[in-house]
Amino acid sequence: MRKIIIAIGLLAFISNSFAQTKDNNSYSFSLQQAIDFSLQNQNNIKNAMIDEQIAKAKVREITGMGLPQINASFDLKDFVEIPTSLIPAEIFGGPPGSYAAVKFGTQYQATAGLDASQLIFSGDYFLGLKASKVFVELSQKATQRTKIETSATVSKAYYTVLVNQERIKLMDANVIRIKKAMDDTKALLDNGFVEKIDYDRLSVAYNNLLVEQEKVNRLLELGVYLLKYQMGMDINANLTLTDKLEDVKFDITEKVSAEKFDYTKRVEYSLFETQRDLAQLDLKRNKFSFLPQAFAYGSLSGAAQRNEFDIFDTKKSWYPTALVGAKITLPIFTGGQRYYKTQQAKLKLDQAENNMNFMQKSIDLEIASTTTLLKNTSQTLSIQKKNIETAQEVYRVTKLKQEQGVGSTLEMVTAETALKEAQTNYFNALFDALVAKIDFDKATGTLK
Repeated sequence: MRKIIIAIGLLAFISNSFAQTKDNNSYSFSLQQAIDFSLQNQNNIKNAMIDEQIAKAKVREITGMGLPQINASFDLKDFVEIPTSLIPAEIFGGPPGSYAAVKFGTQYQATAGLDASQLIFSGDYFLGLKASKVFVELSQKATQRTKIETSATVSKAYYTVLVNQERIKLMDANVIRIKKAMDDTKALLDNGFVEKIDYDRLSVAYNNLLVEQEKVNRLLELGVYLLKYQMGMDINANLTLTDKLEDVKFDITEKVSAEKFDYTKRVEYSLFETQRDLAQLDLKRNKFSFLPQAFAYGSLSGAAQRNEFDIFDTKKSWYPTALVGAKITLPIFTGGQRYYKTQQAKLKLDQAENNMNFMQKSIDLEIASTTTLLKNTSQTLSIQKKNIETAQEVYRVTKLKQEQGVGSTLEMVTAETALKEAQTNYFNALFDALVAKIDFDKATGTLK
């Protein structure tokens, strides 16, 4: 009995573990949850955030250039041949004008030192430090732009799946409806009330629906894979979408194009602003290059000279040297390099300002075009929705007439074809309207 209880407990544990593993690979996401997931897992965003970290590390690197710089050194030499020097021979009683070859020094020499320096003033350094901080801001805005692009891509992929899911529902209903009509016609054919051609027409329509149904199923499967890919999700994970198409609103705020648009809502414009700031700093840096640079430095070293290799013998002396100093450098003439560098910086600043003006015009055009497109697609969607209702009513009346013997199968097949075409047009219009809405939100800076 005890073995049975243990076995049951073990089985329950294994089952629970399997269920947790399965649940950990299953997701039910709204559109916003899908976007949030992509912002944490999408590869482009991960790389953009790494670029942010690199930029911050660069700031720390430049900051370190203004801190004290300390270096240690150790130099050990073994003179296999001691250097020879020539000195006047007359010192030793030789003839004037002659020289005697003499070797000075020891075979082994060692020098250990400690050097320190401190930047006191440098216009390049202080402006470079400020520019590096602006560069961090630029990388952060680039990350934001990547997030917006990812949100738009994920939204379009999400809506593609929702549209195909609704298309499948209607397609299944169409298959059931035409199958019933075909079965009813077969019964009438068996009893001699209709001709075989009536049944054949419905059979052709039914087979075409089955082929189209299979195509839409494949498109739905592909759309789900694409959505997972755009989100950075495991392709084998189970994903359920919880949003409904009927909850999507296509309202347009008329005042968007009427009032002065705040261009800073668009991260692209903000990027150009930051690039202009960098160009301004570069211009200042070139102007400051005319200023002097000042450094303070110090050095402490010791030297040992031995004829035997006993450099590290603590009983023998090392000869110390110590110094402190300051250095100021002032550029006087550089062949016109500084002047032309400054001219290049001014021209790059002009370019940055031109880019900002161009971006303003581009944003104005984008808002106008996406507003018009959203209005047009919304109107088309409304018309196509009414067309479906009309086509459904036509099919209903045609089916009723056919059942009462006053209508033909050809009329019913024609009505079925018209209904299917109206449904196809509706879903195409629905997808176009959803894409237009995403592009409109992106153009007006409301897509985050």
